[in-house]
Amino acid sequence: MNPTADMPLLWPLALYFGLVLVVAGGMVGISYFLGEKHDEDATGEVYESGILPTGDARLRVSAQFYLVAMFFVIFDLETVFIVAWALSVRELGWPGYIEIVIFIVVLLAALVYLWRIGALEWGGKGSRLRRRDRTPLRQGSFLDSD
Repeated sequence: MNPTADMPLLWPLALYFGLVLVVAGGMVGISYFLGEKHDEDATGEVYESGILPTGDARLRVSAQFYLVAMFFVIFDLETVFIVAWALSVRELGWPGYIEIVIFIVVLLAALVYLWRIGALEWGGKGSRLRRRDRTPLRQGSFLDSD
């Protein structure tokens, strides 16, 4: 038996990969050599639709914004898993149903946990959990935005 006869030909893929590298490198190289090269005072200045910039663009943002973004990405990714299960529910049968129920229960437990520790609270110092002196967060933890 010839071991190369069972393996698919990979030379078209290697050729395509090489052509992609040549085209991408060519575009970067051509723009480097043909592009404008100037260093004037206004080159590094911010241009915002003709409005003069005021202040610094680097603002301190509360960690709550990043936490909400992370929660969104996590729960959105889990939605993809649930949709994939829904598309193949007939092939998976009862074992697949039991697994997705366990998956959703774990998701709900995580959501309840986040809710209980105050990660979803935007109220600051006067939030519902902190008013009752049941502060779930340690002083200076990453969820404490104050």
